[in-house]
Amino acid sequence: MEGRQRRSFTEDYKPQAVHLVASSGRSIGSVAKELGLRDSVLRRWVLQRAARLEPTAAARRPTTQATPPSSDHAAEIARLQRENERLRMERDILKNGPAPWRACAA
Repeated sequence: MEGRQRRSFTEDYKPQAVHLVASSGRSIGSVAKELGLRDSVLRRWVLQRAARLEPTAAARRPTTQATPPSSDHAAEIARLQRENERLRMERDILKNGPAPWRACAA
């Protein structure tokens, strides 16, 4: 039984087809239909191009070490921690204390 012969495409044709998808703003399916391709083939080409263009996670990671905070930053952090603790205490007092507005409603 003779099956369909596998089509081959030049390496110049594939980027042109992918560029057509990217530049036209149309779906992969409509461009594939226009070019006489299966949409799965064109989708694979688009994904392969995207994988080549995307940097790997290791490449995106910063290569420099974080610098320790300066004395200004350290003072600001300490001030914010104190303020945060004060606000927590105020919240807890209001949350646990009697609510005068509930007594008026009764």
